[in-house]
Amino acid sequence: MNTIIEQNFSVPFRYQVCFTENLFSIENHLFLEALEKGKKPKVFFVIDSGVSDSHPDLVTAIKNYSNNYSGNFILAAEPLIVPGGEECKNDPSIYQKVVEATHLYGIDRHSYIAVIGGGAVLDMAGFAAAISHRGIRLIRIPTTVLSQNDSAVGVKNSINAFGKKNYLGTFTPPVAVLNDFNFLKTLDDRDWRAGVAEAIKVALIKDLSFFTWLEENAEAMARREMEPMKTQIIRSAQMHLDHIAGKDPFEFGSSRPLDFGHWAAHKLEHLSDFRIRHGEAVAIGIALDSAYSFLQERISKSDLDRIFQLMHTLGFQLFAPELEGANLVKGLKEFQEHLGGQLTIMLLEALGKGIEVHEMDEQLIHQAVDILSEFHHQQQSGN
Repeated sequence: MNTIIEQNFSVPFRYQVCFTENLFSIENHLFLEALEKGKKPKVFFVIDSGVSDSHPDLVTAIKNYSNNYSGNFILAAEPLIVPGGEECKNDPSIYQKVVEATHLYGIDRHSYIAVIGGGAVLDMAGFAAAISHRGIRLIRIPTTVLSQNDSAVGVKNSINAFGKKNYLGTFTPPVAVLNDFNFLKTLDDRDWRAGVAEAIKVALIKDLSFFTWLEENAEAMARREMEPMKTQIIRSAQMHLDHIAGKDPFEFGSSRPLDFGHWAAHKLEHLSDFRIRHGEAVAIGIALDSAYSFLQERISKSDLDRIFQLMHTLGFQLFAPELEGANLVKGLKEFQEHLGGQLTIMLLEALGKGIEVHEMDEQLIHQAVDILSEFHHQQQSGN
């Protein structure tokens, strides 16, 4: 005789994604508002070394802010400066330093880890926070276009392992995401541009009007005009949030439309030993899957030309030598293994409308690579 006791409960999640400037000026209370009211929690800061180098007064500003609001929170220790980029996700000793800090400084589940940096550092520190004490409260302060318009607003944290991107990770929402647009001003051109790939992604699969807006404002963003970049970031972040809330935030199923272009992007990053940054790889992955959609006669040649032209205007390179050969296609299997279940790839049915498929033709993938190579050589020759 079998005895079965069934458990069923739900846990509501709520967090705000905020946009501001001069987050740690004394007059700005946004950081304080992210903390639990009526308490005096410890806060431990983890900072991307690229950000601290570009903003040498940042640590001093944080300390001054903490001293001024000493009745609201306690600065747990000297901020921890960590390498930025994929290095911090590839080297396990780095996330372990964050975990060790929670032990050394008594950072408990009612404390906060506030991480300032690009998407890789946010991923790494978020993973460390999630596994320490089964979950320390996390405040994300993203500093790149890509992290502000996409990666920081979601619920995923991760590090790389076994030569695979994001192999170890958790689904753990932050308590707040605080975007300071001033951090964008010191980005180099590659990082300024790279994040726009995620906006192109979500526009292509969800919103033709946003894609058209990106076309109209591409030159201004390429000139590093701040106002259209702010608009792009907020609109893209909202679309990502809407999708996460309305679908499958913890990815129990096989559908993952927000990873349009990502199966190839993740593989390209590893094949290039991370010479190609994530946003740059996503741009190439989007171009590849758009060309594949064209070869399947899902979109027209003029549609494909619009996608390529938008990316070219923004300054993206749409081809890399790592696309050639057999290794790229292995990314399909790794993508399926990472998600589990049935292989599910997002392609384009039209500009602004995605369609999911469950298999890809290897020969067509190589033909799509040829299209990217031809476009690249045309641009190089000035034709």
